[in-house]
Amino acid sequence: MKRFYSESTQTSYLLGIHSVMPPDAVEISEALYLSVIGNPPVGKIRAHDEKGLPYLVDAPALALDPAELEREWRDFTLASVMWLRERHRDQVEISEQTTLTAEQFAELLVYMQALRDWPQSPDFPDSERRPIAPAWIADQSQ
Repeated sequence: MKRFYSESTQTSYLLGIHSVMPPDAVEISEALYLSVIGNPPVGKIRAHDEKGLPYLVDAPALALDPAELEREWRDFTLASVMWLRERHRDQVEISEQTTLTAEQFAELLVYMQALRDWPQSPDFPDSERRPIAPAWIADQSQ
């Protein structure tokens, strides 16, 4: 079965199945259809040559907003230390010896609040000025 492609509609058509095809439809191979239209690799977008045949090009790099990147960093970092707070609270609640000292727990809470407040800081979104985690956090294991 012959396959056709239209640049104007960016659709493929099968001869005998589709009763109407746009006037700019050009015949394409099944291999071209599969690689460019049916299953393009991630990070590629469709372009067209002078005959209207589709081919793949690298997708343009998105201009990432520094503030959005910093918010994502903040959200990830905050989520990555929540387990420490929860473990400490659970240990206190069940009257078990806590892994963190009272001083460490207070430092953790101050750090978590600094992360929450980071977008309101006058230094935001300068990644060089991010809140700094207490050094002992790196030694904790989940």
